[in-house]
Amino acid sequence: MRLVRPMGTVAALIAGVLIVGACAANRPVLYPTSRGAERDIADCMRLAREAGTGAGRGAQVARDTAVGAAVGGAATGVYGAVRGYGDAGERAAAGAAAGASAGLIRGLLRNSEPSPVYKGYVQRCLRERGYDVIGWN
Repeated sequence: MRLVRPMGTVAALIAGVLIVGACAANRPVLYPTSRGAERDIADCMRLAREAGTGAGRGAQVARDTAVGAAVGGAATGVYGAVRGYGDAGERAAAGAAAGASAGLIRGLLRNSEPSPVYKGYVQRCLRERGYDVIGWN
């Protein structure tokens, strides 16, 4: 029995998660709405990013991915060595790939919500332009 999955499967899983994560971006919901609201939302969100309010989110996803790879690789490598299953290095590589995938997914899901500072910045910017933010979707 071989535990190593084709890399195409892992790549497809990661691509799917990234697509879903990109589509699930949170945006403010305004009252009242107007024709220029989308432009103002985009402008305020850009200003918030430039101010550095969302900094560190990508680094956290990378950290979660690396930790997942390390834990998965170590756990399956040790398990394979103790149980006497074939090549412990091969099993460690498979575990590292699975752990990295799990860490990436965890990091993306956990970090899909904008930071409170980012939200506050965007909301204040929109309030100064005459909008009332009633929530985020």
